[in-house]
Amino acid sequence: MEGGTNIYHERQRLQFCLLHSLNNLFQGKDVFTRAELNSIAEKLDIDDPNRGIWNPVSIVFKPHHNAITGNYDINVLIAALEQKGKTVVWHDRRNGASSIVLDDRLMGIVVNVPVRKFGDLWRSRHWVTLRCIQGVWYNLDSDFAAPYAFKDSQEVGEFLDGIIAAGAEVLLVMNDK
Repeated sequence: MEGGTNIYHERQRLQFCLLHSLNNLFQGKDVFTRAELNSIAEKLDIDDPNRGIWNPVSIVFKPHHNAITGNYDINVLIAALEQKGKTVVWHDRRNGASSIVLDDRLMGIVVNVPVRKFGDLWRSRHWVTLRCIQGVWYNLDSDFAAPYAFKDSQEVGEFLDGIIAAGAEVLLVMNDK
C-alpha cells in the first residue's frame, strides 16, 4: 500500500522482468503467468516462416525467451498485450519524452533499459513498467523494493528523457485497440 492507495508490485525473480512488468501494468497477480508467456513465445516460434533448425541448445535458448530463466523479448510483450485488447506504440527516440501525452488513452509505459552488472561483465536488458494509478504516476520496477511515486508528470518526462539517452526503448501501452 502506497500512501493509502493499493498498488500491486511484483518483485524480480530470475529474468522474468517482462512477466512482472505485465502484472504490474495490469495491477494483479497472475494476470499473466509464466506458462502463458511461454505458450505465447512457443506460438510465435511455430508461426515464424523463417523458423530456424532445431539443435540441442534450442531446448533452453528459444527464439523469443529462455526456457529456464524467462528473458522474454518484445514480440512476447506485444502479443500478450494484444491478447488483452491493448495496442503498443513504439516511441520514436528521436523525439523527447515531451512528445508523450500522459492522458487516459495511455494505460501505461513499458520501457526496456540496458543493464550492466558485475563490473560491466554482464550486459542485459530489463523490462520496467510506469503506470498512473489514481492520478499519480509510479515506477513499478520489479528490482525496486517498493513502487516509486513520481511527484508530477514533469518528473516522469525527465526520467524518460534520461533513460532514452542511456539507450532505453519506450513502449506506450494504449487503452484503445
